[in-house]
Amino acid sequence: MDELIRSAAAQFETLLREQLQRQERMEKGAFTRDFKGADRIVIGVIGGDGIGPVIVREAKRALEKLLGDELASGRVVLKEIEGLTLENRMACGQSVPDAVLAEIKSCDVLLKGPTTTPKGGTMESANVTLRRELDLYANVRPVTVPEEGIDWIFFRENTEGEYALGSRGIELPGRLSMDFKVTTDAGTRRIARAAFDYARLNGKTKVAIVTKANIMKKTDGMFSRIAHEVAAEYPEITAEDWYVDIMAANLVNPAVRGGLQVFLTPNLYGDILTDEAAQLQGGVGTAGSANIGGACAMFEAIHGSAPRKIANGEGDYANPASILKAAEMLLRHIAMPDRADRLAQAMRLCTETEKRVVVTGHRDGATCRAFGDYLLEKL
Repeated sequence: MDELIRSAAAQFETLLREQLQRQERMEKGAFTRDFKGADRIVIGVIGGDGIGPVIVREAKRALEKLLGDELASGRVVLKEIEGLTLENRMACGQSVPDAVLAEIKSCDVLLKGPTTTPKGGTMESANVTLRRELDLYANVRPVTVPEEGIDWIFFRENTEGEYALGSRGIELPGRLSMDFKVTTDAGTRRIARAAFDYARLNGKTKVAIVTKANIMKKTDGMFSRIAHEVAAEYPEITAEDWYVDIMAANLVNPAVRGGLQVFLTPNLYGDILTDEAAQLQGGVGTAGSANIGGACAMFEAIHGSAPRKIANGEGDYANPASILKAAEMLLRHIAMPDRADRLAQAMRLCTETEKRVVVTGHRDGATCRAFGDYLLEKL
């Protein structure tokens, strides 16, 4: 047992040194890409697993329609990236195979379908790997339900928390297992600044800082403290502390939720809360997600690859709304708000006004392809 403890302590020392080095890199700052006036923009398109290729195909068709002139001139390139499938990742023994990662790093932005993460074992989530490798520190997820007075945007820290080291915990067989959570000063400051900058630029007056600092006193306590230090630079914005369990309850409380605007959360809590919030909007199939860093950004659906839907033979009936919302966010990110507005308007016509082709996710509704055809008509 002493030998196991010494081995675990050595592993923990390695993790500490790695995270301190990462903190030092973040302190030096990073390049920030500005797409206004860019001569060439490469958009990587990744199908992923399960229903991923089905829904991504329709988003790609919409982008081809909206960016026709830029694609013809070569200013925008849609680059298909193969190999980010569970089968290839398992065969290579890597969450993102080296050759695939090299292709991804040659792109400016990514439109990515969901990928499956194996249960158990040591293989990390492909998303966690990509967020770390591309330093996509801000996970941004909007949720709107106008008739309920809901207009929310979540800023979830994307490279730290439980997920950063979730595949590198310590296990003493037959005795105990321990996973690790990490919060850094630099990582917290940059996600907090992203949330408060957004609030200022968009006329928002409240930011909810969501933690469990009464229990996770070191990590969440540090997150809350630094968030308030950043908040002091934005005197016109009210920063409110919320515990994650109470926030989860109040997202479904009509008396409170209408007053919520911008959310600032660590990694795990943001993952859970945004799925709950998306359910209020109509389900996780309706919500898009942006993963933003200084030099690159990745846009995706917030849901998974739906293996049960594939097993049931209903993959072709998957709802593409979430990845289409992600495509809209991508267009705004690359400084093409007019194209994003066209896509948003067409989606409103298809899903709220006319509703001539309705996707239910099952055989009683339209296929993903049929909805894509309908959307192209409206574009």
